[in-house]
Amino acid sequence: MEKNKDTYYTIATNTQQTLHKDRGSKFYGYGFAVTTQQDIKNCIAQLKKQHHTAGHFCYAWQLGERYEKYRANDDGEPNNSAGMPIYGQLQAFKLTNTLVVSVRYFGGTKLGVGGLIQAYKTSAKLTLESAIIQEKTIDVCFLLLFEYPQMSVVMRNIKDQKIKILNQNLEHNCKLTISVRKKEADKIFTLFENIYKVDIKKL
Repeated sequence: MEKNKDTYYTIATNTQQTLHKDRGSKFYGYGFAVTTQQDIKNCIAQLKKQHHTAGHFCYAWQLGERYEKYRANDDGEPNNSAGMPIYGQLQAFKLTNTLVVSVRYFGGTKLGVGGLIQAYKTSAKLTLESAIIQEKTIDVCFLLLFEYPQMSVVMRNIKDQKIKILNQNLEHNCKLTISVRKKEADKIFTLFENIYKVDIKKL
């Protein structure tokens, strides 16, 4: 992805099941909104319970706001005939924090490597076409530390800059956790750093 880009795309929620049929084989497609590899394991375990007689659970996932991690798994199908075509669709839709699984029931007719590639690609495409896709911002969090007399100037700047407050403790020693878009982070840091008796720390 572009180095300075501060947004990413993901699916808003898990998709409904889709079905693609090819020469008797059935490919059930699922998309999951995930943020950790444990989420991924849980989703696949859930599908294996649901489809306990299926032959293959092929999948691909991408994680991280900067699309840092990915994996494709053929689950016993010929090399690169299942996981990579699914991953190709994640790339085509520019998605991260997303898992796509295609569950195959063999229909008695071998599809060949080319047929499998096409079938898994189509299954993943149908799944992602059914998804609600949203653009999210990459955010940076800061901790603001100040005393009560600085409250009004701090809150005025937060309001003026439309800054999101994640957590606040407004007693004698006030603490605010704020979140700002990555591209605004340097500007906001400098803004609060220059306010008398306000400390700002990046989290």
